[in-house]
Amino acid sequence: MKTYLIDDDTLSTYLTEQLLRAEGFSNTINTFDSAQQALQQLVEDKDKAAPQVVFLDLNMPAMNGWEFLDALAPYEGELLGHCHIYILTSSLALADLEKSKSYDLVSGLIHKPIDTEEIRAIQSQFEEKGAAE
Repeated sequence: MKTYLIDDDTLSTYLTEQLLRAEGFSNTINTFDSAQQALQQLVEDKDKAAPQVVFLDLNMPAMNGWEFLDALAPYEGELLGHCHIYILTSSLALADLEKSKSYDLVSGLIHKPIDTEEIRAIQSQFEEKGAAE
């Protein structure tokens, strides 16, 4: 499974990547500290090698997570069902949860730091989808 990890916090990125690797979550993890770079790569990869999972931080400089999702809107039809975005946030704001529901590509909102249980839950969702196909 190909995974993108988009977060400007290097410590958070490092810890999340290590946990994903320890859990055998993904054979390919691409990390980005800039949403713009990730967006450019995702648009380039969308036809041939789009990531199945994107972990997206909301609070980033230049382009935040919401702006990233808005910029993906023109490609939503091509990505829907193939690319699942999980928002990573340290916010407990109910407004973020409600807003995330307005994006079809968003599969969930995860409070930082991500933990083993959350990773395993996502893995099991993909295993169930794979078994159903």
